[in-house]
Amino acid sequence: MMKNYVRSVRLLSLVLVLLTIFSCTKQDNIRFATFNSALNRQEQGMLTKDLKLGSEQGHNVAAIIQKVRPDVLCLQEFDYDPSGKTLELFMRDYLEKGDNPIKYPYFIAFPSNTGVLSNTDINKDGKIALPEDGYGFGAFPGQYGFVILSKYPILKDQVRTFQKMKWKDMPNPLWPVDENGNQWFDENAKEDLRISSKSHVDVPIQIEKHVVHAIVAHPTPPVFDGKEDRNGKRNHDEIRLLKDYIEGENYMIDDNNLAGGIKKDALFVVMGDMNADPQDGDSFDSAILTLLHSSKLNPEVTLGKKVPTSKGSVEYNKTFKRNHKGDDAMDTNVFGLRIDYVLPSSNLNVIDSKVFWNEKEDKDGILTYRKNSSDHRLVWTDISFMTNKK
Repeated sequence: MMKNYVRSVRLLSLVLVLLTIFSCTKQDNIRFATFNSALNRQEQGMLTKDLKLGSEQGHNVAAIIQKVRPDVLCLQEFDYDPSGKTLELFMRDYLEKGDNPIKYPYFIAFPSNTGVLSNTDINKDGKIALPEDGYGFGAFPGQYGFVILSKYPILKDQVRTFQKMKWKDMPNPLWPVDENGNQWFDENAKEDLRISSKSHVDVPIQIEKHVVHAIVAHPTPPVFDGKEDRNGKRNHDEIRLLKDYIEGENYMIDDNNLAGGIKKDALFVVMGDMNADPQDGDSFDSAILTLLHSSKLNPEVTLGKKVPTSKGSVEYNKTFKRNHKGDDAMDTNVFGLRIDYVLPSSNLNVIDSKVFWNEKEDKDGILTYRKNSSDHRLVWTDISFMTNKK
């Protein structure tokens, strides 16, 4: 009996040692996500009012986030409120409530070029007025803005924004021309216009001993213009700015007058609604491919075997005849396009990725088949820092 006791104690000790070793070497996966929530309204302050009254759409959007449970989330088309009360209200009364609450202790919202009136008659209708003639299309400052929510500390003193960078400061900008080959914008306009339709941001996040940069943008849709394709060319150059930034180009100057792109060996994840599909849609010159082909990005999730997919998008697209070239499983919105991206750097491991779009009869199908949520789907990618281990 004594021998059995000793044997049991030794076995228990061995198990405890193995568990200790495993707990010291295992690193949890980190989930990054982007979600164009469509929580935008036509008047300033209206989103706050809706959320206070109890927004069905707000609850549906929150339910999707609660289900996926990202560690770092970029929430797009969330109207900017400089007081911060709108975001706090959404977190407190929506994300942190219900059967599956989720809390983000760290968050940051960004001013946006949308609804900030420029000095240029951008659409050439003879007047300078919102929404068409804002630095970004919008009825009021901050419409269609975006926020970042994180379970990990945001290094706010190191955040970089490129809201005010001029389009002309990009080498060889794609200035639009009219059908006669004449420049759409005069020299005064070129001195005035900004490259970012919302803002381009670099948000360093401290995840244990690592710093991961969330690099976020929401380029303008490449439509709603004329033969000059001014929005298509701007969309292209907004995406190109992301590519140049992660590749360490030096021409860009942020809002604090700091020049240059991200450091060579930095860990980062590019996120956002890029309004550009690799094969379909109205992009100028396959704009998103300039980014997806960058050697700085993990190829598995750009165009490889771990591109985010869903079964729900395949089921949904069966009701349409779009004649699209792309794989329906990769679509991220109801228009049959892959335009929302979560793209880790090549020095990060990609563990898994998905588009949250369940089939209608699935237990979670109601979350994406509800009409009153968003026309986009949440996209997530799990990353790991154990890049040197197989």
